[in-house]
Amino acid sequence: MQDRLAADAGRIQAHFDDVFAAYPAGPVTEGMGYATRGGKRIRGFLVMESARLHGIPVDAAIWPACAIEALHAYSLVHDDLPAMDDDDLRRGQPTVHVRWDEATAILVGDALHALAFEMVSDPQTGLSGTARAELVHTLAVAAGGQGMVLGQARDIAAEHAATPLTLDEITVLQAGKTGALIEWAATSGARMAAADPAPLKAYARALGQAFQIQDDVIDVTGSSVEVGKAVGKDAAAGKATFVSLLGLDGAKARAETLVDDACNALSLYGERASTLRDLARFVISRQT
Repeated sequence: MQDRLAADAGRIQAHFDDVFAAYPAGPVTEGMGYATRGGKRIRGFLVMESARLHGIPVDAAIWPACAIEALHAYSLVHDDLPAMDDDDLRRGQPTVHVRWDEATAILVGDALHALAFEMVSDPQTGLSGTARAELVHTLAVAAGGQGMVLGQARDIAAEHAATPLTLDEITVLQAGKTGALIEWAATSGARMAAADPAPLKAYARALGQAFQIQDDVIDVTGSSVEVGKAVGKDAAAGKATFVSLLGLDGAKARAETLVDDACNALSLYGERASTLRDLARFVISRQT
């Protein structure tokens, strides 16, 4: 699985390089390339794997794979701003607003957000107009006020809440902030093929929560050098997390159960989905 993950990460990077080569030189273009470089590319990989499950060619799938990575990168650039999480480090490098300035970071995020929809709707995908429209619509829902942005708003509100959020409230928050884009990525192959996305949706919902639990575990057990960003901020701020509510062992046990649920959701695909099952297990074993 890791070899395929690395290979798809290389394809995604090469595609970004080709796209940005046509952009005019300047800090926004430089910042877009900077923000989309590195990372594990799990969301893009989910697009590529779900496309393979449904017989979608790599040359078609690379466009929505890059689209979700561009959208994810935009969210990180904006989340790192002083008005949001105020982080100085991302993937072991200075954040965009530190490397350039806040205005440039806002514009870089705006440009990446637009690029995501440009890529997913591009006729060069070879996908039908109906498939591209479906991808655009569902990505907008996942990214906006019913999905990721709503989750981020709830996360900001939690910082000022009189009492820490409950487990159910944290689960709902993270289903938007983290889970919405993971769900879109995992179901995109089915949408490209006009197939039923329900099994991949169930897989992604379990995977997204397991992913966030592992992030919470890493925030407690990891170091900023290993992780490439600040750790321990939630605990220092007194924010509720899966670890603070369930304990470290309880959070790990819940993540393992969720991975089992994710794997079981793929029974329709049999052994063809073995890589997605491996990815689910990888998600809760990673240390960064």
